[in-house]
Amino acid sequence: MAGQIPQRFIDDLLARVDVVEVVGERVQLKKAGRNHAGLCPFHQEKTPSFTVSADKQFYHCFGCGAHGNALRFLMEYDNLPFPEAVEQLASRLGLEVPREGADDPRAQARERKRQEGVNLLELSASFFRERLKMPEGQGARHYLAERGLSPEIQAAFGIGYAPDEWESLKRHLSARDIPEAVQIEYGLLVHREESGRTYDRFRDRVIFPIRDVRGRTIAFGGRVLGDAKPKYLNSPETPVFHKGRELYGLFEARQANTRLERLVIVEGYMDVVALAQFGIRNAVATLGTSTSEDHLSRLFRMVDEVVFCFDGDRAGRQAASRALEVVLPLMIDGRQARFLFLPEGEDPDTLVRREGAEAFVDRITCASPLSEFLFDQAARGRDLARIEDRERYASQVLAAIGELPEGLLKSLMLNELSRRTGVERSRFETLMARYGSGVGHSAEAEVAPASAASTAVKEAGVAARSDRVSVGLVGRILQLLVHEPILVERLPDAEDWYPEGDPDVPLCREVVRLLRAGRYRSGQVLLAHFHGSDQGQRLAALVKREMLIPRDARAQELDGLVEHFRRRQMRPSCQEQIDALLAKQRSGERLSPEERQRLMALLAELGS
Repeated sequence: MAGQIPQRFIDDLLARVDVVEVVGERVQLKKAGRNHAGLCPFHQEKTPSFTVSADKQFYHCFGCGAHGNALRFLMEYDNLPFPEAVEQLASRLGLEVPREGADDPRAQARERKRQEGVNLLELSASFFRERLKMPEGQGARHYLAERGLSPEIQAAFGIGYAPDEWESLKRHLSARDIPEAVQIEYGLLVHREESGRTYDRFRDRVIFPIRDVRGRTIAFGGRVLGDAKPKYLNSPETPVFHKGRELYGLFEARQANTRLERLVIVEGYMDVVALAQFGIRNAVATLGTSTSEDHLSRLFRMVDEVVFCFDGDRAGRQAASRALEVVLPLMIDGRQARFLFLPEGEDPDTLVRREGAEAFVDRITCASPLSEFLFDQAARGRDLARIEDRERYASQVLAAIGELPEGLLKSLMLNELSRRTGVERSRFETLMARYGSGVGHSAEAEVAPASAASTAVKEAGVAARSDRVSVGLVGRILQLLVHEPILVERLPDAEDWYPEGDPDVPLCREVVRLLRAGRYRSGQVLLAHFHGSDQGQRLAALVKREMLIPRDARAQELDGLVEHFRRRQMRPSCQEQIDALLAKQRSGERLSPEERQRLMALLAELGS
């Protein structure tokens, strides 16, 4: 019979996993101050009362009282017994669950090996830091001084030095009874199969410890001092290090500022450290890989805004295009992504030294929003005065918009694409519905939408020269009513839903009044009533526009438009209440449980 799972393993496991990630994979969470909020998965509710704290590694529901850590959440949500929940958490980190018991020597051996691995990386980090202070580290100290790194920044990032010897670290760890096999498994030794020889992976390099979000050393990066290749060397994948998920500098950024609002993604260790030296403590770097969905999901659980920082050359543009593809599906309302391109030949390290911190922060602040970058990228190399180029431009942008989650950003992007191309928004919506959101991501998928969008743009090219009629949201309601007057019965009796400032509102009010009077059951008769007037010309122009909404969906479309206007009118009062609660919190006063719950409800209402 298997023995018990050691408590020290459970404690270590909970210290390594992030409860926000575990819960966020099963519950849609939005950042709310320092915590995350969402609808409780353990009882039915319409406004969020469920919070998850990254700082305390704890979840709590103010509605039903459910609470606990990542382990308890798995047990309750997935209905798992305790051992299976531990196994599932351990598998996320590539760990084998040990078992206690005198009758299970293999379990005891596994536990010893795991503990050796946990201690090994911290021992190695300490070894590298000590070697930096010794005579053998003089060259590394000189290099760091030339790069302008202060002792304080070096200490904050735990920077060290790997001696120019083949077995320096190996001897140090072996003297502490850590087997070579474990050193190999955790990426510190290289094993040559043909000779059987083992030697230190990092030699004569400045060492940058890579830490997880809890501050534990999980791997290393080394920067060569001379001309050896590669210039930068990372630890390989190990039981605790998966470079597609980890980011250098994330722990240090959170240590420097517990209320982070924005994170900047740069390319290398020295970029992160150099920016920190100049007081810019919110930069992180990927570890030899492109920015992944795991990277961004983790960052968006901590901040609402991510800035991608790239070189301004062709390679930088290509990297930005890959980042755009990854970030699009994650752009739920409330999140921001920006793209910063540096002057050619510069990187953050060199530029911040030349321009200073204030100028670099200005560059970050003025970085292109995702929407602007998307439209600019699609327009590069194209003459948009030519219909053929506009065809490809519209297809490329439409494919990207199709990857966005449903929300205000997607709606606004469609409006902007319509404005820039002269194609009605409804045509683009029909194309997306017909071909799905995956358009443009394979050669086969791209043919159909390109052709369809081309047709739409060509038609708009003719229409734009002869009939530049814009169709706003109230204009769409007028279209629906003229095509199907009976839909007037679905409109609210009260007129409080009409939006302010829309030029079609007076005409819409009059059309609704006439239809409710019962004398106009035909769209043609309705048009005849306004014949010869400016209103009649407007209605006639709207009717000429093709009605692409299927007949059986028109009632739902009308209901959705009215609901949109009502929600939009509620937003100012919601925002005022939110601002008042946040101001109270910023002044140092503690919000009561009722106020916290009200704040979460208002945020959810505003984001809906």
